[in-house]
Amino acid sequence: MTDSTGAINDLIAAVDLGSNSFHMVIAQEFQGEIRTLERRGQKVQLAAGLDERSILSEEAQQRGLECLREFAQFMQGMEPKRVSVLATNALRAARNRQQFIERAEEILGYPIEVIAGREEARLIYLGVAHTLADDAGRRLVVDIGGGSTEFIIGERFEPRALESLHMGCVSYTKQFFPDGVITEARFDDAVDAARQELLNIETHYKQLGWHSAVGSSGTIRAAEQALVENGWEAEGITPAGLKKLRKQMLQYATTDDVSLPGVKPERRQVFIGGLAILQAVFDTFGLERMIYSDGALREGALWDLVGRSAHENVRERTVQAMAERFYVDTAQAQRVKEMARALFAQVHKEWQLDNGWGYWLDWASQLHEIGLSIAHSGFHKHGAYLVQHADLLGFTRQGQAKLAAMVRSHRRKFLPECFSEIAPASRTAMIQITRLLRLAVVLNHSRGAHPVPCPLLRSDGERLQLILPEGWLAEHPLTARDLAAEVSQQKSAGFSLEIL
Repeated sequence: MTDSTGAINDLIAAVDLGSNSFHMVIAQEFQGEIRTLERRGQKVQLAAGLDERSILSEEAQQRGLECLREFAQFMQGMEPKRVSVLATNALRAARNRQQFIERAEEILGYPIEVIAGREEARLIYLGVAHTLADDAGRRLVVDIGGGSTEFIIGERFEPRALESLHMGCVSYTKQFFPDGVITEARFDDAVDAARQELLNIETHYKQLGWHSAVGSSGTIRAAEQALVENGWEAEGITPAGLKKLRKQMLQYATTDDVSLPGVKPERRQVFIGGLAILQAVFDTFGLERMIYSDGALREGALWDLVGRSAHENVRERTVQAMAERFYVDTAQAQRVKEMARALFAQVHKEWQLDNGWGYWLDWASQLHEIGLSIAHSGFHKHGAYLVQHADLLGFTRQGQAKLAAMVRSHRRKFLPECFSEIAPASRTAMIQITRLLRLAVVLNHSRGAHPVPCPLLRSDGERLQLILPEGWLAEHPLTARDLAAEVSQQKSAGFSLEIL
């Protein structure tokens, strides 16, 4: 089904640019459910292309780009807001990730978002939770990826604890079996290293507790399939089954020799690293059984898209929680938010901004003063740092960069270079709504000491005219002085603002 522009408007798509494999799923929303129409996956091993300086090799980039050329054929004509393309650990780590992202976006035609480890964990849990029975009881969910492993404790659809540790099947195989040779000592070293990583979360997770353990993604799927196809288990993974897998893997001299029923050829070379991590998970948490779930990051991304379209936006809760954590003056934030929205309503058509940009204005209004919890001097800079580097669930790294740029630029010097990290396609819109945020902050500088009328705002391209009731500025000389300073600041940034 297409709309007047030819866009396919009833489909949603998620693409997972993982450290080991790239995956794509295209689905259709139907009566509150998701019907999968197309699935594609390809081993890319992006993480294997990272050198000791975290530079992604051209060869690895080409493997990824070739895969995305295939995916792009299935995604043509879809609405951008109904497509989620997410990158995980390998691109989080790559210092030259922007080079790959720009090339990949040109092929796909959709923006690529790099997500933090805990956001990856949240989406994984969302995907897993929708594949399991909606029953009570906490679950421990483990997802062993190519470069990181995510651990979540949740109940029904709500995660209670989210962690992402720097260990994965590709990175561990590369680290502990660099020449491909498999030995018992090397395997035990890999298990010990994973157990050392798990010390960071062991106590907290055991205190929370869980009733069942669930695994997702390739390593755990391969382990269960190997156990079933060899007749060692009927379903799931147990300590006894892991012991048999370990014994079998140690019979192979190198990773090239691995030929284990149930483990696909494209996974055999990195299975040893993933198995070591899985062994450490069972040892650390004392697991008796783990079942496999088909849900993973891409399925979680689909449900997240559906949730956002139904106004069940985790980002709203995240912003609210951060405002509370840093003791934001909620009354002042609300005044700024309402004024910013009123200004936005007057110019968004002229600037061709849909309501999605209004949400960014809301969030920045709510968080623009979080830096005050650190120091008043330069608090806009402190706030920007907090927004940029915190784990904000629901936001991608690029999304946090957008919010940070707005918080950094809401007062004092208006520096367009603060928006340099934002993709060119959305940079202009971010600067436009930041101009509105600055005006809303200036107009509410009195912090509710007196009523502030909503001005009339006119736009002629980038030129703005702010019109206040006759005589009001004369009665409020401090606000008049602040607005005169804002005219000067925006002029220095290359923008025209006139106060009438």
